[in-house]
Formats: sequence, structure tokens, C-alpha cells
Amino acid sequence: PRAALLLGLIALVPIELACRNVDGAGRSHPGPGAAAAPSQADAALDAFFEEVFQAELDRSPIRQTSLGVQRDHDRWDDFSDAARARELEIRRGELERLRSFDRDALSDTARLSYDLFERKLQDDVEDYRWRLHDYPVNQMFGVHTWLPSVLMTQHVVESEEDARAYVARLDGFREAFDQLIADLELRADAGVIAPRFVFPRVLETCRNLVSGEPFEEGEGVNELYANYLSKIDAVGFPATLRGELRREGKRAMVESVGPAYRDLIAALQRLDARAPSEVGAWTLPDGGEYYRRRLATITTTDLTPAQIHALGRAEVDRIRGEMRATMRDVEFDGTLEQFFRYLEAEPRFYLSNDDRGREAYLQLAREYLDGFTARAPEVFGRLPKTRVEVRAVEAFRAGAAGKAFYQPGSADGKRPGVFYANVHDMAQLPTYQLEALVYHEANPGHHLQNSLAREDASLPRFRRFGGYTVYGEGWGLYCEAFPREMGYYADPYSNFGRLAMELWRACRLVVDTGIHELRWTREQAIEYLLTTTPNPEGDCVKAVERYIVMPGQATAYTIGKLEIERLRREAEERMRSRFDLRDFHDTVLANGSVPMDVLEAEVLEWSSAPR
Repeated sequence: PRAALLLGLIALVPIELACRNVDGAGRSHPGPGAAAAPSQADAALDAFFEEVFQAELDRSPIRQTSLGVQRDHDRWDDFSDAARARELEIRRGELERLRSFDRDALSDTARLSYDLFERKLQDDVEDYRWRLHDYPVNQMFGVHTWLPSVLMTQHVVESEEDARAYVARLDGFREAFDQLIADLELRADAGVIAPRFVFPRVLETCRNLVSGEPFEEGEGVNELYANYLSKIDAVGFPATLRGELRREGKRAMVESVGPAYRDLIAALQRLDARAPSEVGAWTLPDGGEYYRRRLATITTTDLTPAQIHALGRAEVDRIRGEMRATMRDVEFDGTLEQFFRYLEAEPRFYLSNDDRGREAYLQLAREYLDGFTARAPEVFGRLPKTRVEVRAVEAFRAGAAGKAFYQPGSADGKRPGVFYANVHDMAQLPTYQLEALVYHEANPGHHLQNSLAREDASLPRFRRFGGYTVYGEGWGLYCEAFPREMGYYADPYSNFGRLAMELWRACRLVVDTGIHELRWTREQAIEYLLTTTPNPEGDCVKAVERYIVMPGQATAYTIGKLEIERLRREAEERMRSRFDLRDFHDTVLANGSVPMDVLEAEVLEWSSAPR
């Protein structure tokens, strides 16, 4: 199917959204617990999916920890290029095995899973060509922050075995970082080195991670080491065992973690001397082709960079028009840009940049979250069992992290989902944007969508725990908007904050394509955000630097949201009085995270079915 991503309202872009077709897309599954017993063909396919999932899980101790599986929690994944080559052969073998099934013998539900898995495997095989076209150490993410984050936020210590596994993982930093350094050098030989601005930021992060005791006396306790100590202290081990575990943890920090970071710092300093000043995918080998592949993968559409750029420009104009209307509602006399500067300087929209202000911000987020969660049954028939919490981003990664993000809970429900707010610098966190931020990251956004998929045992696990950026981020952005229909955003400034967040995502279409296709400089992109949005300079700098190291990812939000809104509008027109918002939302969420063309087919079938 081809989806017309509401480009009808954009006269200057007379195009259709050409969605990548899944041949014979299946039908919505009837929901958890409602399906009939699977046929023999369906059962055989499900067994294959489970076998593949378990084998993949066996190869990833980190994913085991993420899903709450206490198995190989004393090891890390293999980060070598040889491991990626092995994965390629595994994927090719799985694709061959999948095609040995008789697709025509499957039910509609199983056929959809077949098509999605085939598409996933094909993408994995095709993307192997581009495996060196990323930056495994950057200011947004990387092994250097991933490993301590896994230990601090996901590694559970409830027994002596868990504690010793934590120590074993500390000792494993040396091998993991050796693989990482080899990976960086491999990319450098292929002409892929992160832009120059990246290195001061990642070097600062690495140095922060080896600061304090046990590395330095009198400088406070290292954050990772403090996490380990707090976890073993909380278990209540006998004093002798606790003392032994404390000594072992300290030894591993000094003998393994410290040297691993020092070796990485030296490698990064060598690369820093060779780092390019130019930015964008176009600077990479076959960069134009790589960027188009990234856009197709991220958006699950065939939209070209030029079409995405034009769509972004049109959305920016529309949203700024709505902002002017809100500005008139609050009786501000001046231009939109003057209103931006007023909001940036007005003290009542900012909390104090101290612990008291940070806690007040987190508490306000909890109030918004609780307020929507209480009314969620009005607009959702299915709700997750997994809890969600609001937490501050840990200090070691706060300087480089974004404004907010979501971390899913464990599959068994023991570890809640977490909405992380980065309260590192309160001057970058206007309270008028917080309501929309909560709806996007927690409920009804990422937490509700992710948790429903993970809890749905009727889906194969590759669908429960995988997904598509355009679907997840499109849903999150849609969830910023529709609560207004329920009476939320009663404060016009909060509604302006919602528009500011929507504008920010629309600007991403312009800036991402500007950088990677039109060859904008970092400074050009920052200037565009500064003059187009109400966001402070710090936001604009971080955002542009994020888009540079993650080509295409930022385009998913607006494209996904516009598609969900188009599907809803068409369903309302088709169904008229029969349209029910709860049923629409349940339909959108029924199959987990799917490509846009599959979602279109599911909503069309639901809205066209006789009632």
C-alpha cells in the first residue's frame, strides 16, 4: 500500500508517501488471550521464532539483563567486527530457514509475523554493508557509557552470585574496551571518524567515569563504585562476606575499569588529532546512498531527503501559525520571536538550579503522569501492568544526555519502566514544556506502548521486544497532542509548550536533511534552531550534535505522528458515528511496533469492517 502522509495539506509538496510494501500484510491479531489454538503450521513457525529469539538472547548477556534474565550476568556482549560477521551468517541462515515454511498455510496473524520477520532479516543482511558507518563512541551513547549504565540501572544484586557477577563485569571492561578500540581503528582505516566536536565531550565523560575513590583520594566516591557498594550493602550480607565483596569490587575498579578507560582515552586522543571538522553523512564513503538507506530504514517510507525537507518546512510554518494564535490568547503584544525571548527570560517558567528545584521538577512530572494515568481508561481499552517511575538522569551521563528519555521495564515486571528527566541544568528545562514531555515519554506515550507490546504473550518475542523508530516516536509525538481533546493543557502556556515541542520535531526534518543532504555546517543548523524555535542555545547545540552523529533518526517523530493522525482522520471519516477513540488506539497498539504500511493496512481493515 501507498500512504498519503497528509501531504494534501501541503500544497508545495505534491507527493505521496511511498511506503515500503510488505507483500500480503496480514491482519490484526485479536489481542492477548483471545486467539484460537494455533494451527500446526502456525505452531511450527512460532517455535522457530522462539528458537531464534532464545539463540539471539544467548549471544547477548546485556539483553538478558535488560529483560530481567539472570543467566550470563557476569559477562558482556562481543563487540568485535568478527562477531558482526558471524551475526550476518546467522541472519542469512535464519532467512533461508524462514523461507522453508509454507507461507500460504499460515493464518493471517502468523503471516504478518512471517512478513515482519522476513523484512527484519533482509534489513539486517542489507545493512551489514553499512556496519562501519556509525560512531560507536559519541556524546549520545556508546560502550563507554552503556556498560556502567547497565550495571547501575539494570544489574540486580540480590545474592552473592549477583554481586560476584557484578565484579566479573567490572573485570570485563578490559576486554570490552579492547574490542571497542579495535572497532574505532577499523572505522578510521575505512575513513569513518567522528567529527571533531565529539571528542572533548566523550573525553570528559570518560574522565568523569574514573574520578573519585578508589581512583583518587579525597575526591568523593566514584559513581559506579558507589552503586556497587550500595547494592551489596542493601542485601544485608554477613560482615565478613560484605568486606570480601567490597575488596573485590575495589580491586576490579582499580585493576580493570581504570586501565580500560585510560586506554580508551589514549585511543580517543589519537583519533581526535585526525577528526574532521566537516559534518554530515555526505562526508562518509558512499555517504549519499548511506543516508537514503538510513531514511528508508528509520521512516519505513520511500520519502526522499528533498521531500522530507519540504515537509519539515511546511510543518514549521503551520505550527508557528498556531503559536501566534496562542500568543494572542495570553495577550502578548509583540512578535513571535519576542515572545520566545520573553519565555526564555521569564523566571516563573523555571525552577531553581539546585537540589530543591530539581526535586520540584521531578515531582511536577509525577503529578502530570498520575493525572493522565488515572484517566487513561477513557481512551484505552488495554492498559499495561508494568509500573513507570520518574527519575533523574545519573550525574555521570547527565552532561551529554538529552532532556528526557524512557527506559523500558523488565519483561517480568519486577523492574519498572523509567521516565528519565535530565535535571543537570534547570535553566534548560522550562516548566511549560514538561506536560508534553511526560505524555511523550511515559503515559500515554512510550511506557504505555512499550509495556503493552512486551506484556502481550500472543506476539512472537521478536515483535514484543523489537520495533520501528517511526512507529514508537510517531506514537510518542501523537500522544503529546491528543490529550488536549480530554481537557489537558488547560494552561495556555503549557499548550504553547506542547506546540514548542511539536515545532522542535518538525525542525528536525529540516535540520537533519540540511546537514546530511544539503551539507549545512554545524553552525548553520544551530542558527536555524535558534531563530526558529523558543529553545535555549544549549538545547539547540545538543540537538544539532545529536542529529550529526545519528543520521536520519530524528526524522521519525513527525513523519510517524502525521501518519497516525492521517489514519485516524480517515477512519473517522469512514466510520462517522461508529468511530470510537478507544478502539482506534487499541488497533494502533494491537500488533506491537510495526512499519507504517503495515499499520495503515491494520487500521484500514478495522475501520472498514462491518459492525
